[in-house]
Amino acid sequence: MLLGVCRRFPLLAAQRFSKVQTQLRSASLLFLPSSSLFIGGNMSDKKRKAPSAAEQGPSAKQPKEEKAAGWLESQVKQQREEKKDMKFNKKRQRFLTDSQKMKQGSEGVLYWMLRDQRVQDNWALIRAQQLAAKEEVPLHVCYCLLVPKSELSTLRHYAFLLKGLEQVAKACKKLNIQFHLLHGAPGEVLPGFVSDQGFGAVVTDFSPLREPQQWLNAVKKKLSKDIPLIQVDAHNIVPCWVASPKLEYSARTIRGKITNLLPEFLTDFPPVEKHAHTATRTAKPVDWEQTLSSLDVDRTVGEPEWAKPGSKAGMAMLESFIDVRLKLFATQRNDPNMAALSQLSPWIRFGQLSAQRVALQVRRCGKNAGESVAAFIEELVVRRELTDNFCYYNEKYDQVEGAYEWAQKTLKDHAKDKREYIYTREQLENAKTHDKLWNGAQYQMVTEGKMHGFLRMYWAKKILEWTRSPEEALSIALYLNDRYELDGQDPNGFVGCMWSICGIHDQGWAERAVFGKIRYMNYKGCLRKFDVARFERKYRPKTA
Repeated sequence: MLLGVCRRFPLLAAQRFSKVQTQLRSASLLFLPSSSLFIGGNMSDKKRKAPSAAEQGPSAKQPKEEKAAGWLESQVKQQREEKKDMKFNKKRQRFLTDSQKMKQGSEGVLYWMLRDQRVQDNWALIRAQQLAAKEEVPLHVCYCLLVPKSELSTLRHYAFLLKGLEQVAKACKKLNIQFHLLHGAPGEVLPGFVSDQGFGAVVTDFSPLREPQQWLNAVKKKLSKDIPLIQVDAHNIVPCWVASPKLEYSARTIRGKITNLLPEFLTDFPPVEKHAHTATRTAKPVDWEQTLSSLDVDRTVGEPEWAKPGSKAGMAMLESFIDVRLKLFATQRNDPNMAALSQLSPWIRFGQLSAQRVALQVRRCGKNAGESVAAFIEELVVRRELTDNFCYYNEKYDQVEGAYEWAQKTLKDHAKDKREYIYTREQLENAKTHDKLWNGAQYQMVTEGKMHGFLRMYWAKKILEWTRSPEEALSIALYLNDRYELDGQDPNGFVGCMWSICGIHDQGWAERAVFGKIRYMNYKGCLRKFDVARFERKYRPKTA
């Protein structure tokens, strides 16, 4: 788990979290811990066992009440209802067009869903509904489905995406909100759709990545000048452009900026409610099964069984994390044999679960989790939002040229160093190296769509050690991560690879062959950390 809940690539391990914990506690007293949440292993519909009398101790008068699966979703619904009048913080939005007033005589407001593919706990949709309610017009949501011809376009990713969107469409229908699935590049299909439907304003969410930024610019150029285009950062707790106006050097330089703003931004959500104004022009029904079967994607990279798509499954995973694994997070998160991670990264990556919701519930329910809450919040909030900062302010976020000058120099100085092993992309992809631990990690990623965060660091650093150049190493690491990881093609993955191979958000270490001053990891170090043989036995490639 790289960044807490999104355990994509844990960037750094040895951090003291007491300062962060103190700041978070003082940030707001409304996050009163009440239970404990954590997401990790398989979900179960069975009731979780209450502690026995012996386990509770002799002074316990009566056993604790059992919590049935689904308790978290019920609790969250109640919390939303209690915050119906919560105001939208306008610092979360920015106008991308000169026009800021909704076009009069329009037939609705459109939320162009991009990164945040959920209905509830979505500041962009909340803003769109508030605007539509104020203007007394219908509310519409659309998603532009575009499948690039690429090795990265796999069934694993698009099935998770489409099945999640199907649940979004069903939820919208219940709330009298029209959901439209458009086919094609946003710049080609969205402006005409807005004009044809007579929408008076477009609200969209935020992504720092290159392609979504290009889509946004294309839409902005073609959209009618009298229609405001409003962007809301619904993915980060502190909006990316509010947290910092520049590229931050490390977690150390952004931590204070984010934690100082948490009292203002780490708030409850109001609900997205049944919309009062009905559209006269309804959305075209979507045959979701046919849509998925018709996609030109690589179907050899299949759907993993452990991760069910959609917000409901994401909430269930969060529930299991709080109930079972959160208490283990502080002490055992770096052991790949232990179920101590949240496993939430796929749902957060696809926007099916709000990181802000996760932070709220972990803070509320983690009173018995000790240091785990602060450690988890550090990764979920500070380090995850640091990755958005890096990708947004660094155009070369996926290239060696995007690394710091010291890192580029040391990698260049050692680019011609002799490698003991050289592997091709195909050999690495098929887990055919001399290193059983590395092979096991790669095999887990290919078969399950995930890899333990500690091993993702080791995995990427070995690619640097076993390929002909840093450029080749980064290219292969990103290819494998983005093709097989269910949470791939995300800022966490880009920064995880850049941290491991190019020293981003890190410092120079003792100089050595191949790595130069880039932080080094080896097999012996893993032996000191956890039971390597146990992991190797579990994830031994079947072809080996």
